[in-house]
Amino acid sequence: MPLDRRLIQNFEWRIILAAFLLAGLGILSIYTATATASLSLKQHLYLRQATWFVVGAMLLLAVVTINYRTTGRFAYLFYGLAIFSLLLVPFFGRVGLGAQRWIKLGFLAFQPSEVAKVALVLCLARYFEDRKERVTAPRTMGGAALLTLVPALLVVRQPDLGTALILLAVGVSLMLLVGVRLRVLVPVGVGLLALAPIVWTFLKAYQKRRLLVFLNPNLDPLGAGYHVAQSKIAVGSGELLGKGFMAASQSQLNFLPENHTDFIFAVLAEQWGFLGSLAVLVLFYFLIIRGLEISMEAKDLFGSLMAFGITTMIGLQALLNIGMVLGVMPVVGIPLPLVSYGGSSMVMTLTAIGLLVNVRMRRFMY
Repeated sequence: MPLDRRLIQNFEWRIILAAFLLAGLGILSIYTATATASLSLKQHLYLRQATWFVVGAMLLLAVVTINYRTTGRFAYLFYGLAIFSLLLVPFFGRVGLGAQRWIKLGFLAFQPSEVAKVALVLCLARYFEDRKERVTAPRTMGGAALLTLVPALLVVRQPDLGTALILLAVGVSLMLLVGVRLRVLVPVGVGLLALAPIVWTFLKAYQKRRLLVFLNPNLDPLGAGYHVAQSKIAVGSGELLGKGFMAASQSQLNFLPENHTDFIFAVLAEQWGFLGSLAVLVLFYFLIIRGLEISMEAKDLFGSLMAFGITTMIGLQALLNIGMVLGVMPVVGIPLPLVSYGGSSMVMTLTAIGLLVNVRMRRFMY
């Protein structure tokens, strides 16, 4: 069949360019953050991240070629596979950094929680579209809440509080978008607040310590508060223009823990200063604004909800990660999308951006 030229005219290359720029900055920052490590580790990290970027870019282009309506037909299947993989983690998951979050398949390891985030967005978008005639009914909202809680609870068990919060936030944001009634939302909010003391008892000791340190930064400066303290020093020492490429002493001399994953923004800020940090924020701002515009321009409910959910997912992760690095939010272990080291996060984020582009390309079609 001939290619409809309207698909090319509506191809959102600017979003892809912004995503690729963020990924490139991430690979460069991972290289500099691990410059003082052993040669094998150094090559292992930044080259592997570059490899996952290529895989993610190929998946992005593949997703763009398939009508997102076709993808929506398999939303429930995708969600079911994500839940199944989360159920396998306690039995076959690999343990790392005190958490069991990865499943190893041969020489590859993937993080099911990253798959679950995109799967939840697709599932809820399809769920609400299937019930668009009664979308605000309490029963419909109860089903959406259940679909959200199942993966969130499975992720909390790993433990991965940060990703669980993202799952809950995405679910709630989509429910708010479709018009959840206040008389339904208020009891749910009150119920969650009432459950807070119970949830506290299930948190790991280090998670409780992080929350307490957030409330009182001087509580444990050499323990739970060490990450944030060193992160603030790294960000502040970058000043306006930064220390320059390969000159980030705070991160390169390993004063800053997890400098290639959760605290990669501090590495970037130390090297390139306020102006470099501002450039990263502008790129994320553009992604979020364009994602919201695509959601509003979509011609059907499924496309609109999917675009909004993906934008919320990326935007909230960026907000929480940068807030965590700056010490204005508690440390909950959330990577910076496209920038932090992590193959599963890179691949799934680029795939999600491919879905965004897909909605934009087909905004004139049903």
